[in-house]
Amino acid sequence: MNKLKFFFLAILLSVNISAQNGSGDISGLVVDAVTKQPLIGANIIIIGTNFGAATDINGRYVIKNIPAEMYQLRASVIGYTPRVKTDVMVQPGKLTQVDFELTAQTIEIENVVVTADYFGRNILEPTSVRNFSYEELRRSPGGFEDVIRALSVLPGVAQADAGRNDLIVRGGAPSENLYLVDGIEVPNINHFGTQGATGGPLSYINLDFVKETSFSTGGFSVLYGDKLSSVLKINLRNGRTDRLGGKATISASQFGLNAEGPLFGENSSFIFSVRRSYLDFIFKSAGFSFVPEYYDVLSKADYKLDNTNSFSFLFVSAFDNVKFFNDDEDKRYDNSRILGSDQIQYFTGFSYQRLFSNGFMNITLGRNYTDFNTRQSDSLLNPIFRNKSKEEENNLRLDVVHKFSPIVEMNFGASAKLIEFDADILFPTFVTSFGDSLPITSLNKSENFFKGASYLNLNLLLMKRITANFGVRADYFNALINNFYFSPRLSLSYMLTPITNINFSTGIYHQSPSYIWLIADEKNKELKSVQVNQYVLGFDHQLNDDALLKVETFYKDYSNYPTSVVRPYLVLANTGAGFSGSDDNFSSFGLEPLVSKGFGKSRGVELSIQKKLSDTPYYGILSLTYSKTDFTSLDGIERDGSYDQNWLFNVSGGYKIDKYWEVSSKFRFASGRPYTPFNSDGTQSIFDYNSRRLKSAHSLDIRVDKRWFFSGWTLITYIDIQNIYNRKNLSGIRWDRREQRVDESSSIGILPSIGISAEF
Repeated sequence: MNKLKFFFLAILLSVNISAQNGSGDISGLVVDAVTKQPLIGANIIIIGTNFGAATDINGRYVIKNIPAEMYQLRASVIGYTPRVKTDVMVQPGKLTQVDFELTAQTIEIENVVVTADYFGRNILEPTSVRNFSYEELRRSPGGFEDVIRALSVLPGVAQADAGRNDLIVRGGAPSENLYLVDGIEVPNINHFGTQGATGGPLSYINLDFVKETSFSTGGFSVLYGDKLSSVLKINLRNGRTDRLGGKATISASQFGLNAEGPLFGENSSFIFSVRRSYLDFIFKSAGFSFVPEYYDVLSKADYKLDNTNSFSFLFVSAFDNVKFFNDDEDKRYDNSRILGSDQIQYFTGFSYQRLFSNGFMNITLGRNYTDFNTRQSDSLLNPIFRNKSKEEENNLRLDVVHKFSPIVEMNFGASAKLIEFDADILFPTFVTSFGDSLPITSLNKSENFFKGASYLNLNLLLMKRITANFGVRADYFNALINNFYFSPRLSLSYMLTPITNINFSTGIYHQSPSYIWLIADEKNKELKSVQVNQYVLGFDHQLNDDALLKVETFYKDYSNYPTSVVRPYLVLANTGAGFSGSDDNFSSFGLEPLVSKGFGKSRGVELSIQKKLSDTPYYGILSLTYSKTDFTSLDGIERDGSYDQNWLFNVSGGYKIDKYWEVSSKFRFASGRPYTPFNSDGTQSIFDYNSRRLKSAHSLDIRVDKRWFFSGWTLITYIDIQNIYNRKNLSGIRWDRREQRVDESSSIGILPSIGISAEF
């Protein structure tokens, strides 16, 4: 199969297709970054050309008849820091949308020349934040055009298991990450997502409609709560308003169709996509014992009533299914080691935004729904585990921003969440590899919960050089006996020079226990919210307008982490990644009595250098992290955290040969994670828990992109070869009952993939 792919790719990239250059248009909106008010008379120029425009009274601009090519756009207006957007791709027959949010120049120092901002600095979160555009995410080698996988090169982000995109940030568990899509909180944005955590094999957010992302790996403000380690904000773009357009794609694992265009004129638009995996066809033809298949749908509509009122509707859904073929004894044995999961999930939301003098207000009404059908059987098809559960969340959220003066800004808001959780679980007496008998054999419960939250944040400019944020947040969860939590947070940024800043943030963060943990045992209602006290100190320095150096050190102090009464060595900070079935003793589900007695710490140092694409035709990011994470469970023994990877080194970048060709690569290295060895009889000893480490993992991915421009449409192709030198990285060990030996799980080695899409 791989040979056929390579042969096809060689033909695809070498064939000479007669193409035209063509031209396209760029349009967009320029607003104040704080108040969202349109900026009139802002100048937008395409760097290195004579093309440009100015915004009208609504803050809009249009640049027409631009030759097809990739550009950098610069927006500037008096009183604001200029901003540069890189990787702006102009294609024939397509309207390219580029919006700018400009930050007011409140710092005035003599003899200082204000340079353009390439990196989109957020004054509310001076530490640990990175922004990426659509094109930066799309071309990431080995990323499968998955918004989460593209973040794997950032400092502090550990390597996930092969075939997974679990976010493991600064020693935190995979359950500690917050996703926001157009302001809507989403529990998990992945196909075949892990219940109670945030990872999976592949994101179901269609990257074609992602405008930009912002990823915080710690020290985030009080605007975000109920998570401990990271916040990933995904902003979707609006549909084109000039005419109907679309895209047809065949990529590494799926094919799909997009459509977009105006709804009721130039003040409204829609986007729509539907995608289906073709992995089931490949798995069937290869003779696999199981077949995964999935679909996803995305639809969005936007309507601008006038210059101050706008509405948005979003609906995203995913349908996942695993089919087992138990035709013979070998397949039944292979399938007995797999935790299968059929899932139906969606999130939807209706948003209203109103601008007012010196600020704006957002009201969002949303709903999350996930139907889990998780199962595992033994080689005789007797059930080991059955879990049919539903998680439903109905959310109402208010966010308000008001700018009192050039040096004082206030953010405040509140949210309410009604939750319904239903569980029908069959769990026949299960004995773990450590010899523990888990007490729960069946469970049928339905619970209704309520969560509420409010926050207030003040942003101040002090002595022209210091930006300060002080915020307080209150969270309420009625499922817990200790149901109210208070979280103060502070961040400071000092401008040492116009191109160097020293940054600091600290605060208390809380996260409520997973719903499935709470229903397992009545005493689990006595659990407390997990708490982390965070400290982040660092500096950033602009090596050039388009290059940024960052160094940060962090310390996270964990307390009140749920631990098992039955398994006193188990703290749930060590669970949640991968497909956690019998091989992991079903530890992530928390189906046992739990107490909030776990604690731990994570600390480390990070260095990164990022170069944006500019007039020099190369780009990239280099990151180096050293960290240490350990947790102590109910037995009082301090052990390495299960996701502790001491050294992380990543370098990813590319070179733009011309407007048709681009080549990029990514190298990743990570120290081995802790694991527990097996005894000669297949059991494991508590004494050896997390006492060994896997070998270090490393791999190199190569990607080549090629574009052809035609009259009115564009053909885009790529070849993406993961792990090009065929390194078999170990991701874990498990016991082979048939062979009575340790079975080492490793990546599949070299993996070529292709992508073909036509945009019109």
